[in-house]
Amino acid sequence: MLRVSRRSLLKSAAGFAAAGPLLKSPAVLAAAAPLKLKFGNDLPATHTVNVRLKEAIEAIGAETNGQVAISLFPNNQLGSDTDMMTQLRSGALELATMPGTVLSTLIPTASLTGVGFAFTNYDKVWAAMDGEVGKFIRGNIEKVGLVPFEAVWDNGFRQITSSTHPINTPDDLKNFKIRVPVVPLWVAMFSAFGGAPISIPLNEAYSALQTKIADGEENPLALIDSAKFFEVQKYCSLTNHAWDGFWLLSSLRIWKTVPADAQKVMQKHFNAAAKKQRDDIVAQDAEYRRNLTSKGLTFNTTKAEDFQAALAKTPFYKDAKTKFGDQAWSLLQKYAGNIG
Repeated sequence: MLRVSRRSLLKSAAGFAAAGPLLKSPAVLAAAAPLKLKFGNDLPATHTVNVRLKEAIEAIGAETNGQVAISLFPNNQLGSDTDMMTQLRSGALELATMPGTVLSTLIPTASLTGVGFAFTNYDKVWAAMDGEVGKFIRGNIEKVGLVPFEAVWDNGFRQITSSTHPINTPDDLKNFKIRVPVVPLWVAMFSAFGGAPISIPLNEAYSALQTKIADGEENPLALIDSAKFFEVQKYCSLTNHAWDGFWLLSSLRIWKTVPADAQKVMQKHFNAAAKKQRDDIVAQDAEYRRNLTSKGLTFNTTKAEDFQAALAKTPFYKDAKTKFGDQAWSLLQKYAGNIG
């Protein structure tokens, strides 16, 4: 069982004000307060990411004998993604999961894997993310004062829901009011199709659909289910138009104060949990479709090549290559194949 040493606690004291008074006297070192870390994200508590995070947090607490105590705050309890990203960088928040596409507002290359219709299967996705693409993006994340864990979590392939009509062809997106995250890449993609994308934070998406500010939205099936979008949508079109993952991040300011042995335990359990969560998404997608069908959503399939061909006739891929740069685009195509 891991035990945080007195020397390690002394080194970490500066980053944890709560432990400071206890560390002033050697006589009470053994009774020093645990390292208390907050963990935030924008996902519902029932989402597979949060289910696996809870398991990992419990395992970390057990292996450190309670010396690392992590409190999970799902569903934007600590603010929007943008708020939490600011908190991470300042050290006000210790840990968070953040979609790569949301990170792209700060780190443009973080949305590289979200390029429309780039990946066609999970073999390509995980080869890229566990390989050179993941390494490349991690390096860029580290430059802005964040610490990315090695294993990326799965946000799934994204589908389109609608309250007005199914999306069968690219033409069905014309003038379609679709809620998207605050992600410039996806705003550009739906705009290229002639749609009317509206950037709205996830915690405001349900009300936007309910009040018809947007006619549709796009998300993986797991989130469509856990966010209960089926209550305000009629159709679900299986477009697989983009893949995105969640990066597990720590504040660099805080991470430097966490004892090395505790860091190793956290890395071990969080990375293992990410791998399990990836399997969860694949195993549960078919179940999500059955459940969502029973709750009133009507499904239809689409041809990805039709949408990719339509995008290729617009400046979208050319603009994306210019935005990401030749090195990033070359890495993407190494795994995804020639696009655009």
